[in-house]
Amino acid sequence: MTRKHFKVIACNIFMREICIAISESRHVVDPEFTEVGEHVQSDRLRTAIQARIDAAASGDHAYDAILLAYGLCGNAAVGLTARNTPLVIPRAHDCCTILLGSRQAFDRHFGDNPCQPFSSAGYMDRGDYYLRRDNDGAHIRYGDGYAELVAQYGKDNADYIWETMHPPALREIEQQAVFIDIPETKHLGHGDLFAKQAAADGKSCIRLTGDIRLLRGLLQGEWPEEDYLVVPPGYRTTGRYDAIRVIEREPADG
Repeated sequence: MTRKHFKVIACNIFMREICIAISESRHVVDPEFTEVGEHVQSDRLRTAIQARIDAAASGDHAYDAILLAYGLCGNAAVGLTARNTPLVIPRAHDCCTILLGSRQAFDRHFGDNPCQPFSSAGYMDRGDYYLRRDNDGAHIRYGDGYAELVAQYGKDNADYIWETMHPPALREIEQQAVFIDIPETKHLGHGDLFAKQAAADGKSCIRLTGDIRLLRGLLQGEWPEEDYLVVPPGYRTTGRYDAIRVIEREPADG
C-alpha cells in the first residue's frame, strides 16, 4: 500500500491510544486533539471540530484524508462538512464503542443500559471524570451530562430533569462503576486507581477489556464500510441513529 499523509482530529481521551496507533501505522499521521470538556455542549464541539477540518483542508499540507476519532457524541459529529479533503469517521454512537472496539461489543456490555456510566484511562488523565458528587454529598452525578443540564436550565430544573432521567431502577444500575481497560495501557494502573475510588464510593467496580481495533484501522487507512463512513468533498455527515449504520453522509448543499 502506498504511504499516505493523514490528519487525525481526536478527543484527547484517546491521546494514549491514538499515539500507539500512530506508532504502528505505515502512513504519516499528523494528530490534533480537542479537549474533553468540549463535550459539555455538542454545538461547541461540532464548531471546534469543523474549524480544525477547515484549517487542515486549507493548510500547507495536501492530506489524503482527515480522520475523525469521535462517535456521534450527542450529535457533535452530525453536520460536519468535507471541503476539498475526504473525512473518515468510525460508525459509533460514542467513545464507549470506540474504546471497546466494535458496536457488537458495545451491545454485548451496554445494550440493556446504553446510559451506563463508564470511564477509561483517558478520562482519568484529562480531568476529574470519575463519578461526580454534589457539594451536599447526597447525589451522584456522572460526567458532563449533569453539568450541561445545569448550564442550559439552571440547577433546580436540572435536578428535576436528572431525576426523571434516572429513576430508582436505573440508579441501582449506576451503583456499578465500569472501567474500560485497554491492554496496551493497563500497566499504567488507571484501572486499579478507579477501583479504589469506586470502593471508597460504595460501588462495585466492573472492568471490561477494551480494544483499539477501530482506532488502528482508522490510522492504517483500512476503512471497511461496516465500520467507517467516508465522506467525500462536498458532502456532510448526518445521523442515522440505528445500531448498524449509525452515521451517513449527504450533499452539503442538499
